[in-house]
Amino acid sequence: MAQACLFCRIAAGEIPCHRIHEDEEILAFLDIHPVRPGHALVIPKAHHVWFEEIPEPLGARVFAVSQAVARGLKEIYGVERVGMVFTGIHVPHAHAHLIPMRHQHDVTSEIYLRDGPEAFHLPPQPPAEELAEIAEKLRAKLDL
Repeated sequence: MAQACLFCRIAAGEIPCHRIHEDEEILAFLDIHPVRPGHALVIPKAHHVWFEEIPEPLGARVFAVSQAVARGLKEIYGVERVGMVFTGIHVPHAHAHLIPMRHQHDVTSEIYLRDGPEAFHLPPQPPAEELAEIAEKLRAKLDL
């Protein structure tokens, strides 16, 4: 456990949370600053700052628990989709946000969150050549 990590302390039971699921490796709990009602977090109990650092078997467990929580969120909130976003921005511990989505842009824009869907505009689309160049660079970096 990273001593100063908020999520490690929550996983260790030092700080209370509204638990949804807990097993030896994973903890799912409600976000205390939800984007939408039901906004949940799924974390590995082991400290990993970035999601790409999570070992594959543990990542698969995070994903499986996230899917189960998402199915419950869909049923409870009557939504068609639940967005899943991995971050580590506010708390440097990899975590998946599960957000019941009422609108297609619920998890895509700070402007949307501030001004609502009427003010949201899609970012400009880069030229196809630029996207092709980025995709080529990424393909060269993959070790799959």
